[in-house]
Amino acid sequence: MSEEKKVLKIGKVEVDRDLCIGAAPCVTVAPGVFQLDEENKAYIVDQKGADDETILLAAQSCPTQAIIVYDNEGNQIYP
Repeated sequence: MSEEKKVLKIGKVEVDRDLCIGAAPCVTVAPGVFQLDEENKAYIVDQKGADDETILLAAQSCPTQAIIVYDNEGNQIYP
C-alpha cells in the first residue's frame, strides 16, 4: 500500500525564466526534458522526455526553484 502513495503523476512542468540563472542541474538530471537556450536559461524540450520521478528530481535540483511542477489536476506539487 505504501508503494501506491509513491506513484507520481505530473501533468505540467513550467520554467520561470525570471528565476532561472542557468545553473543547469535540471539539464544534467533530465537532458531529455530540459535544455538551455541562447540566453542560458532553461526551457522544456519534451515534457515527457523522462519519467515523472526524474522530472521532479530535476526540479528539486534547481538552486532557485525556477521549475514548477503540477499534477494532472493542475495542483502545484513543487516547489
